[in-house]
Amino acid sequence: MKLGVESQTAVMVCMGRAAAHGTTPVTRFQDPTAYALLPEEARHRVENFRLGQVPRGWADRFRYEHLARESMMMVARTVAIDEAVRGAPAPQLVILGAGLDGRAWRMAELEHTVVFEVDHPDSQRQKRARVVGLNQAAKEVRFVPVDFTHDDLDHALAAAGHDPTRPTVWIWEGVVMYLRLPEIEASLSVIQQRSAPSSRLVVAYHSPALMLLLAALVLRRMGEPIRSAFRPERMRALLARHGLQVLHDEALPAIGATLSEDVGRATKIMNHLRIATADVPVKRILA
Repeated sequence: MKLGVESQTAVMVCMGRAAAHGTTPVTRFQDPTAYALLPEEARHRVENFRLGQVPRGWADRFRYEHLARESMMMVARTVAIDEAVRGAPAPQLVILGAGLDGRAWRMAELEHTVVFEVDHPDSQRQKRARVVGLNQAAKEVRFVPVDFTHDDLDHALAAAGHDPTRPTVWIWEGVVMYLRLPEIEASLSVIQQRSAPSSRLVVAYHSPALMLLLAALVLRRMGEPIRSAFRPERMRALLARHGLQVLHDEALPAIGATLSEDVGRATKIMNHLRIATADVPVKRILA
């Protein structure tokens, strides 16, 4: 991402959630925080989209269709991650690359949870100004500024009061694809060291595919190039090396197909997007 500017991919996915809120038949998806977390120009685009008027110009039509697909993608991705979080109640939730995530302000299940929002300081600065008007659902929210490419994640979490002796759910939703393998390994080492028994990691990642190549071209022009992709078996082995046992690893189309016909159809070409859920295994607990 460009220095001094919030992540444009974070804005893009938040636009998808804002566009989908209240307009999808998928009752398990709700994000009343998304619109409030957007910058003004993005809010205008969402408002125009929700009016349902398809633009005539080629460029505007392309942006409209992209937001339509993005909204369906975010329905599937958000529901899958939310359910993984609900499935492992913990006193601590760490969101790595939190971006414009609104879970700490919309998930009642976090009533007794301390949420650590870890993100680049440029993105975090904008978000902190926008959450002022939102009602906090989590017990507490602690902002942890970190640049994953060179900052010490372990030190930053310790300074923020994260307790490695208590269970933690980790969300790694939109970061892995923008990191190189050594950076990914470094973060996983911290997750391993700071994960008590009953901890869980939910990670969204990309696998090699033609659609990934096309997406990479767009994201490179936005200044946020894709730097990694993993086949499921490689991701499983990577997580296993860091003490995490994969429970589920699904492609987005498979997730979308379980939610509604519209979401399944819209995500059909997104087979390169995957979500894995991994827990601390029993053998590690007994060790």
